[in-house]
Amino acid sequence: MKSLTINASQRESVGKKATKALRNAGQVPCVIYGGDTIVHFSAPEIAFKNLVYTPDVHTVVIALDNGTKINAILQDIQFHPVTDRILHIDFVEIFDDKPITIELPFRTTGNSRGVRNGGVLRFNLRRIKVKGLATKLPDFIEGDITNLKIGNKLYVTDVASEDFTILHPDNTVICMVKTSRTAVDEEEDEDEEETEGGDAPAAEAPAAEA
Repeated sequence: MKSLTINASQRESVGKKATKALRNAGQVPCVIYGGDTIVHFSAPEIAFKNLVYTPDVHTVVIALDNGTKINAILQDIQFHPVTDRILHIDFVEIFDDKPITIELPFRTTGNSRGVRNGGVLRFNLRRIKVKGLATKLPDFIEGDITNLKIGNKLYVTDVASEDFTILHPDNTVICMVKTSRTAVDEEEDEDEEETEGGDAPAAEAPAAEA
């Protein structure tokens, strides 16, 4: 999984007045949980641009001004209801030997047969919740939709891996190919393929002369 480094300053004052002063100065108050102690820090709002405003998932190295570096992952984020500015971020410290729970983005590979025949690919999940060691988690989860015909579904069990545990019921659908008004019947399509690949029809014999 990709990692980002955020240069930050550890906070000593954590009251409402100090927090308001940080925000007015363009800083985002943050907290790291999960370690031996809770760590309060702040960083410029622009420092979180590549972490927050992206479909990708990253681990984060919080580089504090006292020389301490903490490996973490974003847990929760609060935005201003009007301006959408970042108000607060919670992180969880991660360790090489302790699994974490995270939602990884899902991407498809292949060209669905059902879509080629006019069907529409519909997604039930854009992110898949998994649990595993941060060092073994991928940047995203891929699923091959090549063989999906109209009406077929791709389940979470189809993208299972030894590197992580999927935290959804086995019957959870990731995506499916739904029919549409322009869809071609699958059986007709198969017949056409067989005809195209078969032997050419024999030429008619010339008529006998009288």
